[in-house]
Amino acid sequence: MARPTHVSRALSQNFLADRATADRIARLAVPRPQQAGLLLEVGAGKGALTEMLARRCRELVAYEIDPRLVPVLRDRFSGTPHVRVVGGDFLAARPPHTPFSVAGNVPFSRTAAIVDWCLRAPALTDATLLTQLEYARKRTGDYGSWTLVTIRSWPRYQWRLAGRVGRTRFRPVPRVDAGIVRIERRRAPLVAPDAYQSWRHLIELGFSGVGGSLHASLRQAYPRRRVDAAFRAARLDPQVLVGEVPPGQWLALHAALAR
Repeated sequence: MARPTHVSRALSQNFLADRATADRIARLAVPRPQQAGLLLEVGAGKGALTEMLARRCRELVAYEIDPRLVPVLRDRFSGTPHVRVVGGDFLAARPPHTPFSVAGNVPFSRTAAIVDWCLRAPALTDATLLTQLEYARKRTGDYGSWTLVTIRSWPRYQWRLAGRVGRTRFRPVPRVDAGIVRIERRRAPLVAPDAYQSWRHLIELGFSGVGGSLHASLRQAYPRRRVDAAFRAARLDPQVLVGEVPPGQWLALHAALAR
């Protein structure tokens, strides 16, 4: 079957073209093949990563939004019964009710929406996503600063930068390098379920920017003496910028203010 030769800018297509990189991502996504369950692949493209994932998991559902590529994928994996190719938008899919993982070479322009989909899925166990390097570094604290999305989800999910991929590993070659983001659900949440709402309130208030500093933002909801005591407990300078506060010190702030 003829393969499409033109890429879609609207779909932000940059196909992974290096087998060693695909194998590396598959090993991160499925570290223990004998224990692998359901895996969803977002953005299967031409199947480079799909092939490597299929070797390591027992059930793979590969989503591809480009209708030109769907028949190519189905033909390529027609002899692999545990691989099912779904034509359509991954973001429109309903998350499975049983534990599952996600992996994929994510279209850079849709990264935030795909990550949000993953974090909202109650049965997600982990996600291994190839994203723009800047996104990967921001979300995992690699710049020495932290974002709202990461801190808000931290009690339930661990984020880490699992590697970098040079831009020459893609076709067409994008303007920037990529990073591998690994998001893993914690076996035991760091904040009790009945306290998670107060955690979200604290984080969103802290990142609101109201008052010009984290200390000032928190004083919108808590007395100054309590905020001062919480900052001392977390060993934070009152002048600290909100993005400079790592997850562990946010947990200390929450423990002090939620009493």
